[in-house]
Amino acid sequence: MNILTAITITAMLLAPVMAAESENVAPLRSLSVELPNQEPNAVKTSWPGIGCWFWTAEEFKPDGYKRFLDLHAKHSGFGLLTTSIRHPVEVTDPVVHDQIKAAAAYARERELGIVMDLDVRLARQAFMDKHPGEMQEIVRLREVALQPDGPALLTVGAINLGDHYTFKARGYDALSARLLRAYSYLTGPAGIDSTTIQDITSRCQVSQADAQGVRVAIPCTAEDRGRTACVMAAFTLFTPDVFAPHLVGFERSILQQYADVPLAGACKDEWGFPGRAGPRTDDLYFSRAMAAAYSKRRPGHDLTRDLLLMWKGERGRDGERAAAINHYMEMNWQRNGEVETAFYHSIKEVFGRDAMSATHPTWYSFFCPEEVFKNGLDWWVCRRDLAQTDEATPFSVRTALAKKWNSPLWYNMYYRDSVRCYEEDLWRHVLGGGRMNFHPLWPHPWENLTTSLLSGKLLAADCRVRLLNYISTAPIDCPVAIVFGHPSALNWAGDGLADAGLAVANGLWAQGFYADLIPSSEIAAGNLMIAADGSLQYGPQRYAAAVLYHPQYERPVVADFFRKAAGKTALFRAGDWTIDFEGRAFDGTAALPPAMQPIDAAAAVRQTIAHLMAAGSVPQTTCTMRGGQGPDSMMPLLRGECRLLDGTVILASGQNDVRGDPIQKTIKVDGHDVTFDAVGVAAVRVDKDGKVEALAAGALKSFRGGGLTIELPERVDVALWRDGSGRWHGVLQDFSGPVPAALLAYTQDWLRLSVPRPLEP
Repeated sequence: MNILTAITITAMLLAPVMAAESENVAPLRSLSVELPNQEPNAVKTSWPGIGCWFWTAEEFKPDGYKRFLDLHAKHSGFGLLTTSIRHPVEVTDPVVHDQIKAAAAYARERELGIVMDLDVRLARQAFMDKHPGEMQEIVRLREVALQPDGPALLTVGAINLGDHYTFKARGYDALSARLLRAYSYLTGPAGIDSTTIQDITSRCQVSQADAQGVRVAIPCTAEDRGRTACVMAAFTLFTPDVFAPHLVGFERSILQQYADVPLAGACKDEWGFPGRAGPRTDDLYFSRAMAAAYSKRRPGHDLTRDLLLMWKGERGRDGERAAAINHYMEMNWQRNGEVETAFYHSIKEVFGRDAMSATHPTWYSFFCPEEVFKNGLDWWVCRRDLAQTDEATPFSVRTALAKKWNSPLWYNMYYRDSVRCYEEDLWRHVLGGGRMNFHPLWPHPWENLTTSLLSGKLLAADCRVRLLNYISTAPIDCPVAIVFGHPSALNWAGDGLADAGLAVANGLWAQGFYADLIPSSEIAAGNLMIAADGSLQYGPQRYAAAVLYHPQYERPVVADFFRKAAGKTALFRAGDWTIDFEGRAFDGTAALPPAMQPIDAAAAVRQTIAHLMAAGSVPQTTCTMRGGQGPDSMMPLLRGECRLLDGTVILASGQNDVRGDPIQKTIKVDGHDVTFDAVGVAAVRVDKDGKVEALAAGALKSFRGGGLTIELPERVDVALWRDGSGRWHGVLQDFSGPVPAALLAYTQDWLRLSVPRPLEP
């Protein structure tokens, strides 16, 4: 049984007892409750706090996992631990399996669920032993000038890569190498003269082709005067090929090996091709399986030959080059998404419907060439039950993913080297519709990782924030969709590489007009759609305005979509559209609705805000530039107000005190006045008749409005909500006395939650 289900059932069983003898029952350290209106979701309950756990040599000692679990059971409110290994072992090893099994059982006894990283990158040797011909390759394209006499010599060095999966373990090192192909040609400022290209592979004399490099000698004649050769050296890396035929089945077998382990789910973290810092287009991923997939989608095309075209460009073939890159990058992000989604379904098959699929598909967490070449910006197609990102991912991406997966919250795996940064961003997350997945301080001494967040007020503040989880049934309202051209953002032949419209998103969020950032590929996938009322819709969100950003290289179906959408949603466009996906000339201005004339990003922001204000749209919390783990982007202030799609209005403030500042305010909720005297968080939702449907508040002293009047003798953290039958249920947090009469007047059904006490130095 999954940990979320177990906690929920425990709460249901305890409810009658707690109603009668509430003050005498030990409080729960974590809790999930059934949420209404979750029919589209696999998980119907509220989500608990989530922390990260990284296994080093310590955890593999006998009972080595107990210290971390004992400390976090006592000093955190986490219900789930996303857990990964930072030690040179493989998850297919029976000894590793047994240690994880023991840890998972021990964790459950302490109301903690382990979501274990069982990605194939933690079983690379096992995969290679079983499928030695299905390892990833990368092709290094290097040039050498040919001579009129004598051989031209070229050595192509190996490439060895690594990331957090290879920390203290073997990297994605070169295992072997081969000469894939060699061409000669005449070239100039306009690129290669394609009429002069010759395949000279058979002329090449290979004196070395191994894990250290490829050395080639090319005998030359007078006919080679002025010509250049491109040598393509393919290096096999110590990691499975993304296109490997047996990859999906092998990962499923890993999960099945752990079917007897009481896990709460499994992780696949930052999946994609091996990451490269500062990627170059003369190093391109390749494999025989990838080449077959390319030929299947482009009959008559040879991927090896097209690598030369994609890299260097050829005179008079600009359109063909653009098309080749479009297809290469599209099939790469689609395959990465396919692998992620297959892993998701395998988790459900092995561990049950409620099992969590974690963690996040974002790697660099922002738009940059490195991310483009790793996964093709596949973030929106990597199946999850809960929207997940990491580090400095722009809020406009986080909110869009919450719409895609219809998850009430998004979670962002966060780390910095200072607790103060966590204390600030905890509140920014709240006002952007999300929560924090707590990664230990980093950089930080390894020996102190376990306890790095357990002192101070941070995790107690997170428990105050979690009160909102029990009444939040829908994601945050973002009235604007920014639909960025996915092909343009992936194509290095144009000027839009890694530009996904963040400038437009930043301009809107700065003024409190929240926007979702969505790739244009979601149109063809049928996920960005036209609602019954004619407005654009993504998941549960309908948009008052939409900006099509950099549509260069789009297919005509995108223009067809926006022509059908013209009317209910105000439409704007930033950037030209003169070439379609296949590299053919295209008149985007004529194809799109007349209102979508090309303007620049700044004008798109101004015109969108003007339209929203004219329509009476009310901004939410204004934002400031914030980052620290990449380029800055707009994030909400530490004090403000936001609204969810279910009608919930949330006030939050952590500007002066991490556990929350006083909130004494009257606000309008669906036209009705409500007044709070609370601390940190104050949230309410009313029904169609203006009656309170749910409320949550930190250190609540009083509340008035929507048919409720609550005056408490002392402050208390509280969440109160009606179920589908109209019955009230409540949670009291960090409160040991009898339930106040003012609360018992609404329901006898009260659960208790504890707040962790900080670890003393």
